[in-house]
Amino acid sequence: MRMLAIETASEACSIALFEGETLIARDHRTIGRGHAEALVPMIAELPDKGRADRIFVSLGPGSFTGVRIGLATARALGFAWQAEVLGYPTLGLIAAMAQAEHPAQAVTVCTNGGHGEWFIADFGENGAPLSETLSLTPQAAAALACPPLVAGNRAVELAAVFPGQAMVAINSLPDAGAVMLLNPALFTANLAPIYGRGPDATPLAQQIKA
Repeated sequence: MRMLAIETASEACSIALFEGETLIARDHRTIGRGHAEALVPMIAELPDKGRADRIFVSLGPGSFTGVRIGLATARALGFAWQAEVLGYPTLGLIAAMAQAEHPAQAVTVCTNGGHGEWFIADFGENGAPLSETLSLTPQAAAALACPPLVAGNRAVELAAVFPGQAMVAINSLPDAGAVMLLNPALFTANLAPIYGRGPDATPLAQQIKA
């Protein structure tokens, strides 16, 4: 079975193509913005233009725009190819990547949030989530109890909040090429985005009611 993985929830734009569980092609670029322009051409450069029987796509949390672009692309390709589309939590992927380097350890994932906050979630030794994703200021994060392993693009900053504690901090962005490391229970047919926090703007309908 051919499987295509799409990861667009962070400043990285990342895709990977698998034959069974064997990685046959991958493209991972740290682009900041511009996922809408980059993603489809990247997929088109894969063998057979990335055509797959199953598509894995990140649900976030992360960039609202990036998550929506990845989901829209996955849905469109799934329809065109008659492929199954499954979502996965982006922070779960980062946790799985860290646990590949440090097996059988719990991990706290910390990534960019919005408005100066961080997205934070805990994962157990088997990669299953131990908590809901939180959006916290660095000051609020200092009240948490973190395991000695932290990962994500704000891992170093999170570790610095706990001076004097021996912690391993892995500075990383999610990589579609690692999607097979995920706990299978994290894949879902429910393609609802995981935003991690409320919208930045009040919807017009709510403004009218107010």
